[in-house]
Amino acid sequence: MVRETMFRSEDVPAADRFDYWRDLMIRTLAPLDMSSDHADDFQASMHLLELGAVHVSPQTFQSMRFYRTPKLIRQSDPELLHISLVTRGTVGIVQHGQEIAYEPGDLCVVDSSRPFDCLAVNGRRPVEAVGVAVPTEMLVPTGNAVNRLIGHPISGREGFGALLARFLTGITTDTGSFNSHDGPRLGGIVLDLLSGMVAHALEAENRLTPETRRRNLVLRIRAFVRSHLHDPRLTPHTIAAAHHISTSYLHRLFQHEEETVAAWIRHQRLENARRDLAEPALGTTPVHAIAARWGFPRAADFTRAFRTAYGVPPKEYRLQTQRIAE
Repeated sequence: MVRETMFRSEDVPAADRFDYWRDLMIRTLAPLDMSSDHADDFQASMHLLELGAVHVSPQTFQSMRFYRTPKLIRQSDPELLHISLVTRGTVGIVQHGQEIAYEPGDLCVVDSSRPFDCLAVNGRRPVEAVGVAVPTEMLVPTGNAVNRLIGHPISGREGFGALLARFLTGITTDTGSFNSHDGPRLGGIVLDLLSGMVAHALEAENRLTPETRRRNLVLRIRAFVRSHLHDPRLTPHTIAAAHHISTSYLHRLFQHEEETVAAWIRHQRLENARRDLAEPALGTTPVHAIAARWGFPRAADFTRAFRTAYGVPPKEYRLQTQRIAE
């Protein structure tokens, strides 16, 4: 399992909840002053994932204000950039002379080395966000230019922001499939996506290292493939054309990966089909329909590929999973 820590306010006596939450925020972000109209019985939760030096934390909490003063910075500065994906509520932040409200789907950047004042509200319902804390020195060097990101929303609905948002959602909802050794690898992917997002937002992609540019392109290609697995015409040629690169360069990109691009596509299709075959709610869906859904228009081709990958034909696999479920 990836190293993780869970906090739920209901696990703590009501009188202690706000202080416990404040201590947790200080440990995951930086020393802060905090206040809330709900401090007497504060409702909040956090799921902290430690991915090497990168920390990812989905959070829900009642409306509150938290701020970092020059005095607190002088006392302690972990030198972190904190990027938050707002998923519910409104987060207003004042930092570096900029004041802006971030809405659901926005990404905001806060620098622990600079004073800031944040008000997060959502009426009587909780605010929800996914936070990413990363040491400033580990992000691609952009000098003082990174200050241009502070006070300017980055969309989590398109481009690198959307890739980052989808990746964060994926790893925080399915931690059971990862082991302890995967943490630094997942943290590296988060860093690559953040570096690409920052460089793109600053129109400074030439500052990225060649390896980071390669990794960012591979991540974009993987996201494209996952959204087109249903299309039987998805091939290395069509993927390369969609990303304005040659097919030979596409193959060179995947020389650094565990599988060739064609093998990875087939693996993704088979894994999705296998998941659907094991899903009780799809028990009456014909095998050939599931195969077609994942890019196998010919049932015979699907049966042969499935048997090669998993040792049994798809119909037998479905029967086996049904018997286990019973």
